[in-house]
Amino acid sequence: AAAGPLTTDENLALRKRFLAPSQKMHYDGSEAGPLHLTRGRGAYLYDTDGAAHLDCVNNVAHVGHAHPAVAAAVAAQVSTLNTNTRYLHPTVCELARRLLDTMPAPLRDGVVFFVNSGSEANDLALRLARAANTRGASRCLVVE
Repeated sequence: AAAGPLTTDENLALRKRFLAPSQKMHYDGSEAGPLHLTRGRGAYLYDTDGAAHLDCVNNVAHVGHAHPAVAAAVAAQVSTLNTNTRYLHPTVCELARRLLDTMPAPLRDGVVFFVNSGSEANDLALRLARAANTRGASRCLVVE
């Protein structure tokens, strides 16, 4: 028989065992405890009690969670090819062209950098800043 869903305490114990402590959770220190989510739909996340929470944090707010068209497109793509941009495939070039077509001049004539996380984007921004550095500066100030 398949095991049922994990309780919050069981889930926390597994998280503490298998994830680094530096990977913080939102609302971890709240009186109610951590937010234990089970699913997302549209602009909302749902917890183990079924309560809806408006999601203004995750990177899906522009299309929503479980958007049928996005889920279908992802399913179609991963059933065809699930890889990164290090290989030659026409879909990545088509996406880059379509993104650039939405940009004003002179950005429209530029190139696209694809990344899959905020940390990758930050790393890329630092590398681009270093490459553009013409004065030989070796330090960087980051303001959030």
